[in-house]
Amino acid sequence: MADQVLTLRELNRTLLARQLLLARVSLSPVAAIERLIGLQGQVANAPYIGLWTRLRGFQHDDLSRAIEQRKVVKATVMRATLHLFSATDYLRFRRVLQPPLSRSLTSVSTNRMAGIDIEQVAAEARVHMEEQPRTFAELRDLLVASHPGADERMLGYSVRMHLPTLHAYPGGVWDNNKEAAQVVAEDWLGQPLDAGEDALPELIRRYLVAFGPATVADFQKWSGLQGMRSTFEQLRPVLRTFRTEQGKELFDLPDGLLAAADRPVPVIFTADYDNIVLAHEDRSRIVAREYHARVFNPATRVWATFLVDGFVAGIWKVERKKKLATLTLTPFAPLSPAVQAALSEEGERLVRFAAPDSAQFVVQIAVIS
Repeated sequence: MADQVLTLRELNRTLLARQLLLARVSLSPVAAIERLIGLQGQVANAPYIGLWTRLRGFQHDDLSRAIEQRKVVKATVMRATLHLFSATDYLRFRRVLQPPLSRSLTSVSTNRMAGIDIEQVAAEARVHMEEQPRTFAELRDLLVASHPGADERMLGYSVRMHLPTLHAYPGGVWDNNKEAAQVVAEDWLGQPLDAGEDALPELIRRYLVAFGPATVADFQKWSGLQGMRSTFEQLRPVLRTFRTEQGKELFDLPDGLLAAADRPVPVIFTADYDNIVLAHEDRSRIVAREYHARVFNPATRVWATFLVDGFVAGIWKVERKKKLATLTLTPFAPLSPAVQAALSEEGERLVRFAAPDSAQFVVQIAVIS
């Protein structure tokens, strides 16, 4: 029997539903982050925006408190990028996500790695962090003293990629853009990393809950892991499959939610680096190909976007000047008056959340030249 074909709009609506974006839901930040299998954290405030747009009644302190209580952690994980994870998921999946970190380290010029014994450097860094939390700048200074002549930046990068470290509180909280002090994960959480052999299959299942149906290449793009075809083949008996309109095979859980192509979608604001635009090799289910260059900056910046009818329709930013906060929307194509009104209404809620200390709030939609 041939696999069912899922249209682009069916994949779009299904992704939005699984990403909690069709309507705000009542979940705790920890539960939402686990459902989403992490939130991108390169920009300090992005995870807060990511939860605001998904959770009913979300407040800044809801996430900050979870970070302070060590229920949520900020660390380098998927694709060697910063994410917020639940502490439970971090302990569960950190080891299985090590290969992309190691690959990132070995891809660096061998000249820059000259004289650096990674295991020795990591062991020394662990001792320094066990004494007290240390920023990477402080760690580099300490390590340079015992490794004269070594590349200072590479000493810190070796620790970042090799040793499971976390941002100590208040690292990761709202508006904290200072360099965070680092701690050893097992010490901070009081538990060892999970070494279970079933972690990888579980990670795949969790990815499909959040982003499926998806191809093997999609999972590899999100996780940074390579050579995953054999693992998907082992899981095939407990998964179901679909096809895209182009014939690509999609994997999913047997009971995975599917949304109808004609499901109405409100206007939606997503955060900088939101995984909804990054978690697939083929991003056309959310970002039209002609808009890729405007969303994914060549300098690796991924802009905050807004969605119209479920697809990225433009980018946004908030600028604060004294007590005035201005949300500027830059659409990629003309917007109808009804859509502009909906964006302005939701945008005012966003700017009030994004700049809570301001006294005046303005939403402006840039004119397309």
